[in-house]
Amino acid sequence: MDQTIPELTLTPDLSETKPLVAEKAPAAPAAINEEMLSEAERRAVAEFADKLDLTDNQMILQYGAAAQKHVATFSEDALQSVRTKDMGEIGEALSDLVGELKGVDMTAPRRGLFRRAKDQITTLRAQYAKAETNVDKIVAVLEEHQVTLLKDIALLDQMYELNLKYYKELTMYILAGKKKLQEVRENEVAALRAKAEASGLQEDAQAYNDLANQCNRFEKKLHDLELTRMVSIQMGPQTRMLQNNDALMVEKIQSSLVNTIPLWKSQMVLSLGLEHSRAATEAQNAVTNMTNELLKKNAEMLRIGTTEAAREAERAIVDIETLQETNQKLIATLDEVVTIQNEGAQRRHAAEAELGRIEGELKQKLLELRG
Repeated sequence: MDQTIPELTLTPDLSETKPLVAEKAPAAPAAINEEMLSEAERRAVAEFADKLDLTDNQMILQYGAAAQKHVATFSEDALQSVRTKDMGEIGEALSDLVGELKGVDMTAPRRGLFRRAKDQITTLRAQYAKAETNVDKIVAVLEEHQVTLLKDIALLDQMYELNLKYYKELTMYILAGKKKLQEVRENEVAALRAKAEASGLQEDAQAYNDLANQCNRFEKKLHDLELTRMVSIQMGPQTRMLQNNDALMVEKIQSSLVNTIPLWKSQMVLSLGLEHSRAATEAQNAVTNMTNELLKKNAEMLRIGTTEAAREAERAIVDIETLQETNQKLIATLDEVVTIQNEGAQRRHAAEAELGRIEGELKQKLLELRG
């Protein structure tokens, strides 16, 4: 590891620093030459070049037209493939799938002690059944898209191979044409020019000018073929890009079908199992709580009954307080009896005295009557 200490300075160099990454050099222009052909293809080009007649206007007009038409048709087919493919519909189906998978609410409200477990399980099952129905519909749509995309991938493979063929065909047309054009300009055009300059005749000059114009027209035709060849070159990576996009969508659909949905179903099984377990646990907790409450109540009742029984057992038949109260009342009663007896004796004594007085008065009165 580099432990070099940075150099500190009070006079920094503020000149422009060198870039860390070197600038990319411009790409070298690609040249069309026979090195890109096989030996058999080179012989075919040479043989075809020998057949070309640059004085034939019809030949110049039709030169390479079939290959250009093939590329144009290929481009139209590729465009049609892109135009008829609705990736947005696939994305929408995948979004709907995610929405359905997230739609099952594991946190539904619960009510009551013994009803809540049953209600929760019933709610989960209903949500799962509804979601499963919608998921199955979305899966059917995704499977149809998957089949279509797989067919498109195979078709794009064929299109890519055809494009390679058209590209090679255009290359051979261009090389044969350039070969022939070089030969005509170096030989026939140069000879006609020399002849016209030597003879000074109008017809020789016209012949030279006509062939030179034909060469120019043919050179423009070759340039058109080069443009078409460039279109074909671009169609190669474009085709692969389309194919790669289709493959990515197929992989996404496949992942959803073989991973996401089974995992979701497994999650639902686990959720229902956990809910069953939680319901059993809640029931057990309720029983345990009830048992504890009953034990507590029984213990309290036993404590009260036992203490009351013990207290009653230790209690005398007659409370001392009761004896004290009855004794006081008995004493008071005796006192009252004595008082009453004394009062009765006094009243009797008084009555006896009064009776004696009354008897004396009666006797006195009787004596008075007799005298």
